[in-house]
Amino acid sequence: MLVRDAMSTVVLTIGPTHTLRQAAALMSARRVGAAVVHDPDAGGIGILTERDILNSVGLGQNPDTEHAHDHTTTDVVFAAPTWTLEEAASAMAHGGFRHLIVLDGGEPTGIVSVRDIIRCWAPIRQQVPA
Repeated sequence: MLVRDAMSTVVLTIGPTHTLRQAAALMSARRVGAAVVHDPDAGGIGILTERDILNSVGLGQNPDTEHAHDHTTTDVVFAAPTWTLEEAASAMAHGGFRHLIVLDGGEPTGIVSVRDIIRCWAPIRQQVPA
């Protein structure tokens, strides 16, 4: 199975000046665990995850004044839609992260998460008649 078969095509893209509260609200509304941060001034694409927001709040930082660009991972490992799920899982395990931005033609077209991969690998639960 390939990344394109498992990835979410709901890609939330935010700007670097979004506050962490704004990012969290958008992520919650879309039910996603990561947002692509597009920063044309910094020359690229980064990722802000729920863990980044949690770490900031855990440090006592104010989510209304902290901005995405200060918490964005910019050293991102990108996946191609043609990667196997094994390649994606290996990249995540090696890098210690749970989300990969999927690029197709240099543009973000999806995000694949550990949860997406598990859903593909885990057998579908059968309803047992009562």
